[in-house]
Amino acid sequence: MVDFGGWEMPLEYQGTLSEHLVCRNDAVMFDVSHLGTVRLTGIESLDLLQRTLTNDLSKISSGRAQYTHLLDTDGSVLDDIIIWWWQDSESGSDPVDVFDVMPNASNTASVIAALGGTDVTSQRAVIAVQGPGALARISELWPEAAEVGRFEVRPLWWQGHRCVVAGTGYTGEVGLEIAVPVDGAAELWDGLLSVGILPAGLGARDTLRLEAGLPLHGHELGPGITPLQAGLTWVVAFDKPEFQGRETLLAERSNGVARQLRGLHTDGRRPLRRGYQVSLDGVVCGEVTSGNFSPILGHAIAFALLDAAVEIGDIVTVDLRGTPTSAKVVPTPFVTRGGSAGV
Repeated sequence: MVDFGGWEMPLEYQGTLSEHLVCRNDAVMFDVSHLGTVRLTGIESLDLLQRTLTNDLSKISSGRAQYTHLLDTDGSVLDDIIIWWWQDSESGSDPVDVFDVMPNASNTASVIAALGGTDVTSQRAVIAVQGPGALARISELWPEAAEVGRFEVRPLWWQGHRCVVAGTGYTGEVGLEIAVPVDGAAELWDGLLSVGILPAGLGARDTLRLEAGLPLHGHELGPGITPLQAGLTWVVAFDKPEFQGRETLLAERSNGVARQLRGLHTDGRRPLRRGYQVSLDGVVCGEVTSGNFSPILGHAIAFALLDAAVEIGDIVTVDLRGTPTSAKVVPTPFVTRGGSAGV
């Protein structure tokens, strides 16, 4: 168990490597209750979210999820967020639109400052079930949940507990994330165990998201890093008239980004760690933001923020604590769904 954003979280159960491989080949579950949930209700909340966040909620509707960013005034990413948009038809005579804004562990207060809403994090646990066998195994326990599609959101009952189930995740695999009331969390966890879904910890979650080319706030996103630099321009709806940080991003798009998030891989197993310096032809061109050993590829992989002039296919040098190591600049994801090599 380790401290993570003020939460006591499991780093591993049986071992990061084995948990990683089970997720790529079958199904595992993660306790991701450290994710925040800030709840806004009523369709009028849509306008506030549209004016504040980067993506365009008009592209979806109730019953869907969307990935988006909350920016600082300098265009850097204060947090990357999933919004679950669903309808509560049981709290009154007319259905009420509910927007569950899901920030990262330590960023809930920042999101509330920007959006308001009610912090309901302490009222629920969130269990993420991920892997190519996830839906088949869940169907043995809870058939209705297994019918939830990719980026779909549904309120569903399980054993007397009203849950919210979304077809989202952070591994690159098929799966669900389930928000369950705290008094039903252990019961659901045990039920998932009973159909052969094994627990996995933060270690495997990090190696899985890295292989899948998914950014982590505080590493690939954060102060000084914009969505354009992180290669996430698709998250920014420039055709919206307003969102926080829009003018700064428009200027950056016009002038061109000075640096770009890229993938690196080496022939060796030694991980490339955050902060390691990267050079091209003897000139420093950036630094590693995240890195680890890839259990699927069998060698080290990493994200790095590099000068925009560095191109895919270039061979760079990474300073591994005084040991120069060659790495190839590659596109991401490193691994695609089902454990296939992406590069």
